[in-house]
Amino acid sequence: MRLLHTMLRVGQLDRSIAFYTEVLGMRLLRRQDYPTGRFTLAFLGYGEEATHTVLELTHNWDTACYDLGTGFGHLAVEVPDAAAACEAVRAKGGRVTREAGPMKHGSTVIAFVEDPDGYKIEFIERQPTA
Repeated sequence: MRLLHTMLRVGQLDRSIAFYTEVLGMRLLRRQDYPTGRFTLAFLGYGEEATHTVLELTHNWDTACYDLGTGFGHLAVEVPDAAAACEAVRAKGGRVTREAGPMKHGSTVIAFVEDPDGYKIEFIERQPTA
């Protein structure tokens, strides 16, 4: 078995695609409109769907925004330098909600940013290999 994708519902698809491609550096892998269902699916990622887990953005044409609720936590992205990743997000107009630093009950360096719909993305700094 393999995890294929994670799906997020978004209010403005083009704005979200811009965030994930221009700010987080993902590639738009495919996009498909479903006119009879009044929705669009966009798949983004750091690698091809055949070998990588990707992000599915679902835009229901008649819904401008969603209540995120309390069940969803965050997406996690490995980065070489969490502080530099935060600065890059901030420089492109993104929102940093937790600056880079060690996690509360450990030593792993993490940070959090937010996408345009309010979804949290955790940056986890890559640990040096021995």
